[in-house]
Amino acid sequence: MGRFDGRVVVITGAARGIGYGTASRFAEEGASVAILDLDESAASEAAGRLPLVDGAKAIGVACNVSDSASVDAAVGRVVDELGGLHVLVNNAGITRDNLLFKMTEEDWDLVMAVHLKGAFLMSKAAQKVFTEQKYGKIVNTSSVSALGNRGQANYAAAKMGIQAFTRTLAIELGPYGVNVNAVAPGFIVTEMTDATAVRLKMEPEQLRQMNAEANPVRRVGEPADIAAAVTFLASDEAGYVTGQTLYVDGGSTL
Repeated sequence: MGRFDGRVVVITGAARGIGYGTASRFAEEGASVAILDLDESAASEAAGRLPLVDGAKAIGVACNVSDSASVDAAVGRVVDELGGLHVLVNNAGITRDNLLFKMTEEDWDLVMAVHLKGAFLMSKAAQKVFTEQKYGKIVNTSSVSALGNRGQANYAAAKMGIQAFTRTLAIELGPYGVNVNAVAPGFIVTEMTDATAVRLKMEPEQLRQMNAEANPVRRVGEPADIAAAVTFLASDEAGYVTGQTLYVDGGSTL
C-alpha cells in the first residue's frame, strides 16, 4: 500500500532533473503521474520510464506554464485521461543568469514568467478541482538562491516570490482542504547545475566539490533528496503543515 495509491499527481518541468526524480518517487509510491514539459516528446518518453505500480498510469503532456490557454488545456487533459487531480508540483524553471548591469529585460521577464506566472497559472487551474473536492496538495519549488545570489537577481527574486506566493495560497486555500508548501533546494546535481559550471568555465565535478565542501554534510544533493521532501509535503502525513518553505540544502544556509 503506497502513500499515493489512487492519487493523480501533476509535475511541471518533469522530463528531467529534479522534476523527473520527483515523478519517479511518486510513481514508486502508487501515484498516477502526469509529466508536463514544453517538449511533449520528452515528457512522453520520461513518462514511459516511470516505475509505475498497481495499475497506475503516466502520461506526458505538452505545456507552456506561462500561457493560460496551454495550462488550462493541460490540466483538463490530465483530469480526463487520469481521472482526477490531487497533487500539483510546480517545478518548471529556467535560469538567465547575469550581473544586473548586463541583465536584459528579456532575461528578467522570461524567468518571472516561468517561475512566478507559471506557478500562478498552474495553481489557479488546479485549485478549481481541489476546492470542489475539498482536497488538494500544492508543492512549489523555491531555492536557496531566494536568500540572494550574485548574478541571479531575476532568479532570486522569483524564488523568494514563490515563498510569499506559497504562504498566501496556504491562507486562501486552507479552508477548502488544500495544503500549500514549498521546498528550497540547495545545490542539486542536474543538467542545469552542470550548465552553470560550464558558464563559470569550470568542470561540473569541480563545481560539485566546491559546493559539497561548503555545507555541513559535505556532499551535494541529488534529485532523490528533493523528491523525498516533496512527497512528504504532498502526503497526508503532512496534513497539519501548510504555508512552509523547507530548505533541503545540506545545511548550507545555516
